[in-house]
Amino acid sequence: MITTLDPHSRAAYRGWSDITIRNLFVIPTILFLIVFNIFPLLYSLGYSFTDFRASTKDPVNFVGLRNYMELLSDPNIWSNFTITAQYVIVSVSGQVIVGFGLALLLNRSFPLKGLITTLLLLPMMLSMAVVGLFWKLLYDPNFGIINYSLGLGKLEWLGDPNIALYAVALTDIWMWSPFVMLLSLAGLSAVPKHLYEAASIDRASRLYTFFRITLPLVAPILLIAIIFRTMEAFKTFDLAYVMSGQPTTEVVSIRLYKMAFQEWQTGKSCALAYIVLIMVLCITNVYVKYLNKAKER
Repeated sequence: MITTLDPHSRAAYRGWSDITIRNLFVIPTILFLIVFNIFPLLYSLGYSFTDFRASTKDPVNFVGLRNYMELLSDPNIWSNFTITAQYVIVSVSGQVIVGFGLALLLNRSFPLKGLITTLLLLPMMLSMAVVGLFWKLLYDPNFGIINYSLGLGKLEWLGDPNIALYAVALTDIWMWSPFVMLLSLAGLSAVPKHLYEAASIDRASRLYTFFRITLPLVAPILLIAIIFRTMEAFKTFDLAYVMSGQPTTEVVSIRLYKMAFQEWQTGKSCALAYIVLIMVLCITNVYVKYLNKAKER
C-alpha cells in the first residue's frame, strides 16, 4: 500500500525540520548580502570621513565632514549633477514615451506578435559597452549611417558639446525603452476588458477612454518602471564613458570614477558616492509616495 506524505511529514521523515530547511536557504543569503553588500557599504562609509588615498601608504587621518563640505561647495561637482539631471530627464522621459507607445501598439492581436515583441526586447539584452560602441559607429560623421540617412552631412553628434549629451541619451532610450514597454504591456493586459466595453456602449471617445481608464490603471506599474529607470539613469556610466569624452557628458558617475581611480582621492570619492546614494534615495522616495497614491485610487 502506497501512502503519500505531506511536506511536513516528508521533512520529519528525513530528519529535517521545517526550520532547518528554511535556515538552509535563508542563512547563506543573509551571509552573502552581509559580505558583498552591507560590509563594503559600511567600510566605504568609514573611508568617506578620512583623507585615505589608495595609491599611497600614508597614514589615514580622520577629517570628519570635510570631504562632504568640499564636495557640496564645489561648483564643478554641481555641474556634474546638473548634467546628470538633464540626462535623467531626457532619457527617462523618452523611454516612457517610446516604451508606453510601443506597448499600446502591441496590446492587440496580430500576426507574428510574439516574434515582433521578442525582437523589440533585444536591445536591452545587449552589453552597455557594446551598445555604446555600436552607436558610436552609427554617429560617426564620416561613415555613420545616421548622418547619411538623414542627410546631415558630417554632423558631429558626439563631438559637438551642445548635442553630445542628447546623443548619448538617445542611445539609452533605444536600449531601455523595451523595458518600459514590457512592464507597460503587463499593466495593459491586466486592465479589465469590461471597462472598455462599457465605455464603448457609452460612446466615450478614445481620448477619454485613454485618460480615464487606461492611464489611471496602468499608472502604478508605469511608475515602477520610472523608478527603476531613474535609478539606473542617475548611475549611468558605461554609455557616457564609452561614447563621448566631452565635458558636457561628464555625468556624476564619470566624475566619481576619475576621482577614485585617476586622482586617487579615495576618501573623497567615497563621500561623493554617498551623496549620490542619498540623492537617489530621496528621488526614489518621492516616486514611491506617488506610487502609493496611484494604488489608492
